[in-house]
Amino acid sequence: MSSELVIRVENTERGPLVYVSGEIDIYTAQQFKDDLYQVVDGSESDVTIDCIGLNYIDSTGLGIFVGALKKTKLNGRNIYIINMKDNIKKLFVITGLDKLFIIN
Repeated sequence: MSSELVIRVENTERGPLVYVSGEIDIYTAQQFKDDLYQVVDGSESDVTIDCIGLNYIDSTGLGIFVGALKKTKLNGRNIYIINMKDNIKKLFVITGLDKLFIIN
């Protein structure tokens, strides 16, 4: 059973702002990866990911975040993650990813 994932990209003065809502799991991971990598590859500035609507993420989703970060770091850029719910933030802390990403 697949879960819904909605991704919306808004171009701002600071760079792309990616709104993510729903769930990132094995069923929606490919869509998330394709959309996020397209934004990262097409941007010459930092990328901000707004997770206010993200309710769930599994290890597949976390791996996609890491892959996107590697792509941005190769070009001297960063990924900022904002508006994380406590359950999502806890996963980043447990896995140590909170030390790699700029989380606000």
